Amino acid sequence: MDGDEQLLRGRVYGRDHDDPDPGPRAGRTYAELVGGPLDGLLLDIHGWPPAEVDDGAALSTELSRWPGGRALYEPRPGEPRCPGPGVACRFHHTGDVP
Repeated sequence: MDGDEQLLRGRVYGRDHDDPDPGPRAGRTYAELVGGPLDGLLLDIHGWPPAEVDDGAALSTELSRWPGGRALYEPRPGEPRCPGPGVACRFHHTGDVP
């Protein structure tokens, strides 16, 4: 694991890079991002309806194939989910778009 990967592990997507506590918050529900440029980050999905979780997410990042583009993540069909709070599911990288 290189230095950039270590910085991302356990952090929540969208939190400021210099946030003194970039990790998950108690009582919130998260999806773990697996693979791709945001591997290891947590995405706050607290309050998302199940249909929205099924759709996954297109996340803005400078780390995608197209800087300033979006990294696409979605759950795998049939993969188990746990009720929140905590890490409830995993979103897998499926590609990048400009």
